[in-house]
Amino acid sequence: MKYDYIIVGAGSAGCVLANRLSADPAVTVLLLEAGGPDTKLEIRIPAAYSRLSRSEVDWGFFTEPQKHVLDRRMYLPRGKTLGGCSSINAMAYVRGNRADYDEWAALGNTGWSYEEVLPYFTRSEHNEQILDSYHGQQGPLNITFAQRFRTPVADAFVEACIQSGLPANPDFNGAEQLGAGLFQFTIKDQKRHSTAGAFLKPVLQRPNLKVITHAHTRQVLIKNDRAVGVEFITGKSTQVAYASREVILSAGSFNSPQLLMLSGIGDADELRKHQIPVRKHLPGVGKNLQDHLFLSVSALTTVPTANHYLKPHNQVLGILNYLLFKKGMFTTSPLEANAFLKLTDSPDPVDFQLHFAPIHIGNDYKPDFYDASTYPRTNGFTILPTILKPKSRGYVGLRSSSPLDAPVIQPNFLSEEDDVKTLIKGTRRALEVMRAEALDAFRTQIITPPDQSSDEAILLHIKKVMETVYHPVGTCKMGHDEMAVVDSELRVHGIEGLRLVDASIMPRIIAGNTNAAVIMIGEKGADLVLGRKVEKVRKEEGIKGEK
Repeated sequence: MKYDYIIVGAGSAGCVLANRLSADPAVTVLLLEAGGPDTKLEIRIPAAYSRLSRSEVDWGFFTEPQKHVLDRRMYLPRGKTLGGCSSINAMAYVRGNRADYDEWAALGNTGWSYEEVLPYFTRSEHNEQILDSYHGQQGPLNITFAQRFRTPVADAFVEACIQSGLPANPDFNGAEQLGAGLFQFTIKDQKRHSTAGAFLKPVLQRPNLKVITHAHTRQVLIKNDRAVGVEFITGKSTQVAYASREVILSAGSFNSPQLLMLSGIGDADELRKHQIPVRKHLPGVGKNLQDHLFLSVSALTTVPTANHYLKPHNQVLGILNYLLFKKGMFTTSPLEANAFLKLTDSPDPVDFQLHFAPIHIGNDYKPDFYDASTYPRTNGFTILPTILKPKSRGYVGLRSSSPLDAPVIQPNFLSEEDDVKTLIKGTRRALEVMRAEALDAFRTQIITPPDQSSDEAILLHIKKVMETVYHPVGTCKMGHDEMAVVDSELRVHGIEGLRLVDASIMPRIIAGNTNAAVIMIGEKGADLVLGRKVEKVRKEEGIKGEK
């Protein structure tokens, strides 16, 4: 098999690449996905989000034991199906802060400033409600506020944030990020709108695009410092496909560095430990791992929340209401509202986030966070204090030379004392919001943290309930220092014909949920492959520059 381009990974960026590169009928594109088709019913139903983790559409990774988090091995869901994580996430559409991208550019990554990436955000987007220069209306990806269901507590949370000193913000993705408001979601017609649904499925009929699922890539084939193809496993057979132009890895922040190392690209000492021939010594492969972390601050309430719908008869009524009328809580994400704030003295204009979810998991630490069937049936809601700019850094390594073994994932969570202090401070900030007058009519009792009497008590709660927000980035960072893996055009240093286009290229994590940024990286990555300049995109989108 020979193609012009081979894309490894049909996730949030890979589906975008497949669409944009195959738009030229003279170009042939192969898209390889280790998971299967996105036929699982729960993918379509927004509120069925909790049924996707630990299922056949999830890689189901775990961290190594976390020394600073009670030695917990923390769960790391990753999409393993067409659409990748956009098929299993909470559908929140958040771009991050303009300063995030300006920082990338300031680090020497030409073309990645906020003004230069904004056209790629708008090119993807069809925003149902917001019509301004920060949003697109002609793109394939549908963005909307929740239309058919919202608990009254969500609006009360926003008002509580305002009462506690935050500004109202009806659009985190517009002129300013700071403030409180409702989430925008990747939902269309009350169904999840993944990148598979938005970008890939509409073009599957193109004769120049070949998609192979259940195809686990073993390695990139390197000849004379050039990527010439890939070797992949389908069933019990191993196949080879060749690329006349480029191989593009879009396998994510865990699998992309693993695949580079399996191909002989990485730290030479690490590769030799696993008897892998060294093709290119790049010590930064797998390093610089960053992720967002959150925990629960919860209260009980007298109004029906998502806990109400966990009762078997209410689940049946809820799903019937969804299937027959596309109404009710099943039409939307498990998240409803949100706030961005400045919490520390860092130079970042936004460094902390408060997710709001109309559900709680109790105060006895028994429920399984990833199994909603274990949650209490008593009504409650949760504020999730979220650190956005962690200082702790980790790495991804090889467990063995087998591509079928999960990589070693060591995030080193809370290894930096500043992260501990920030989370304690953020938890107290969330409690301020929880106690605001706007929530008085809904809040009957604050149940977590169960002990708020000291920083030590709050920290113990943090360590018991803290989870990642499933936003791993940075393991093949973009840049020009000795630890950089790709340049500003996402080309792997020292290897021709090989690019990375996914969250792994972020030099520093953004201030917000990462999926929108990864889709943008896919859009920009496609133009870098094709040699299109941002000025042409800006002209096509009618964007003259930032307003």
